[in-house]
Parts: sequence; structure tokens; C-alpha cells
Amino acid sequence: MNILCALQEIKYNGFIQKFKELYGSDETVLEYQKQRYIDAVTKFGKYFPQREDLRIFSASGRTEIGGNHTDHQHGCVLAAAVNLDTIAVVSFHNDGIIRVHSEGYEPFSINLNNISELSEKTGTAAIVSGIAVSFMEKGTEIGGFDLYCTSDVKSGSGISSSAAFETLIGTLIDTYYNGNAAGAVEIAKIGQFAENVYFGKNSGLMDQTVSSVGGLVFIDFFDTENPKVESFSFDFEKYGYCICITDTKSSHDDLTDDYSAIRNEMESVAREFGTTHLRFVSEAAFYNNIPELRQNCSDRAIIRAAHFFEENTRAKLEATALKEGNIELFLELVRKSGHSSATLLQNQYSCSAPENQAITLAIMMSRKLLEDNGAVRVHGGGFAGTIQAFVPVNLANEYINEMNRIFGEGSCIKMRIRPVGGIEITEE
Repeated sequence: MNILCALQEIKYNGFIQKFKELYGSDETVLEYQKQRYIDAVTKFGKYFPQREDLRIFSASGRTEIGGNHTDHQHGCVLAAAVNLDTIAVVSFHNDGIIRVHSEGYEPFSINLNNISELSEKTGTAAIVSGIAVSFMEKGTEIGGFDLYCTSDVKSGSGISSSAAFETLIGTLIDTYYNGNAAGAVEIAKIGQFAENVYFGKNSGLMDQTVSSVGGLVFIDFFDTENPKVESFSFDFEKYGYCICITDTKSSHDDLTDDYSAIRNEMESVAREFGTTHLRFVSEAAFYNNIPELRQNCSDRAIIRAAHFFEENTRAKLEATALKEGNIELFLELVRKSGHSSATLLQNQYSCSAPENQAITLAIMMSRKLLEDNGAVRVHGGGFAGTIQAFVPVNLANEYINEMNRIFGEGSCIKMRIRPVGGIEITEE
């Protein structure tokens, strides 16, 4: 498909069914998306005017629903792909070079014919290099491609812009060069490998899996090499609720130690039982041995371990409640999850800067607005960033306006669950 043909297809609703699947049926939203895709194709043509054949891909952000800080302990999580995504216009070729123009970032290129240099890349280029190397080591012959991408999953917004980008790159390589042989879960693993080894961020596998698989996703990471992944659907608005994410605009700078402490402390407890992660520890044995644990582990480590056991079970119960259509039980479990994160996990603010408590403030105001309706919790890693609220539809506008009044216009976004993960828009 050439540039002119792609522009005509978008303008005259050639992709409208896929747009509705990804973004919903609201006409204003669909018009925005059509113009967004038109702009992306136009910019691709500006950067790569010599390319005649193009294809378009999309990969979503994600929202964590249950399982706060459980994945790195081989636990269970419940999360969902959302209608905010990263899109790419790409042309494949056999030049042996990957060229990337990503909106808001410096362009870069990667020479696939010199693999030894790929490990020296930094930033976004490191992620692309890691994904390419992973496919090549599995025997996939990659010829190269030229790519322009833009994203509604803003960096630092708490809905995993990195996982969306990794899924996007993995999906387009798997589709064109690998005949879709890897599949969604393997693409997620490849994205995690790139982020861990090449980019240098020690992330779990939840974000990439949800972005790649799509829908509501329950994941059991007992065996991280072969996680159990179940995707299912649930229409929150049918039950009178919507999902709202509020970015408190609090800084993620210098929080590495806070995130690492959670994992390190949980694993310090696991080591007392001769194992590596809390998932392999008996909950009964944990509670029976608390006096002995206090000899070698801090009280906070023990309390955070207690959060893991509760939250790991709660994620399973939340998934079951949704599959059974029991919205009231689900909301009660979300409230308990939020309480556990605040009092046991203790990730609403950093101990190094206790005067900065935007997450706690956002949760306080949410509870005041919602009273006994809906539910609210810290979202993602915590300490700064975002909160998640399940808001009655009839209160949504009031809630969004109040969050925006406090944290700035555009801080609060109403989201819908996206039923699919990484996808090619131009696929017939």
C-alpha cells in the first residue's frame, strides 16, 4: 500500500471497523484517530519519501488492575490493555538497516549487519536492538525497515509507554519477517529481554504481556518461562462504571531505590525459607515464623511480604469476580487492594521525601468524591505517578473535572479496555 492509497483508506473509512474495535464508536474519538493516522502517514512520507510500500501497526498501553508488586515474586496479576496506543507506519526492505523516527525523540538507525555494535546502543535504540537481536538469535532473518511512530501513551503516565513500543516493534518484526510464528506471549518475553538486558531496566513481564495479548488479562507467573495467560472480556460501562487514571504529575526521578527496596525486601524474606521468591513460600509457614524472621529481616520486609500473600490471592479473586459478573465483589476487592498497598506495601510516597504525597492526596480526594461508590487505588509501581479509580458513569464528568482542577488539565483520563494487543491495521 503506497502513501496515497493509505491516506485514501483512512480518509474514506477503509479501516473504520478496526478503529472501532481499538478506540470505540464515539464519533469524536474516531475523527481524532483518523486525523492522527493521516498525520502519521504524512510524516512517514516526509521522512522516507523513497518508500513505495507501507504498513501500519498499533500496540496498546496497559492498566494494572490487581496484583500490585506481585509479578516480580512470580505471583499473579490482573491487568488490561487500554485504548491509548503507539502506532507505527513502516516500510520493510532488505537494506540491513533499521531507521526510526519516533515523535518527540531523536531519529536513529541500526546496522543489522554488525551485531557486535548493537549492544552499545542506548535509549530507545537499545530496545530496538535488543528485540532485533532476540529474533535473529532465534533464526529470524531481518532485512530492515524504515519506521515513523507516534504515541498517545505518554512517557511517565503510568500506562507503560515502553511496553507499548516494545510490543509494536516485536509485532511488526514477527508479522513480516517471522510469519507470526512467535505469537503474543513470546513477543512479550522478547520485549522484556530487550528492556532488561539492552536498556538496563529490571522490569517484570506483566506490562509487555498485557500490551501484546490484549483484553483483560490474568497472568500467573509461577513459571516465568511459561506464564499462564488468560484473556477475557468485561464491559465495565455495562455495569455502570468506567476506569479513570489520574496522573498526579509527581516526579519519578530518584525512585529506583524505592522500587528496588520492595523487591529486595520481599526476597530477603523468601531467602529465610531457602528459596528465591515469595511465591515459593507457604503463607502459613510465613505467619508461623514471624518471630524468627524478625531476627534477620526488617519489620517492613515482613509487612511487605504479607502484602504479597494477600495481593496474590486477591488478584485471582478479582479475575473470578469479573468473569462471574460480580461487580460489587470486585470493587470491594479493589478497595482492599488499595488499603493493602497503602498500609502494608507502603508505596504511596517515598520515605526519602515524605513531604511529597501526591498519590495519597489524589486517593484522599477520590474517596471524598466517590464516598461509598466505586473504588480507588495506587496504580503501578507507586511512590509517584498515577492512581486508578473505578467511577460510576454518572459521576465520571464530575470526578474528571475535580481531578483536573487539582492536578492540571488533562491529568485524568477515562479509559476503555482494548480487546486486542499488538495488531496490524493494514492487514486484510
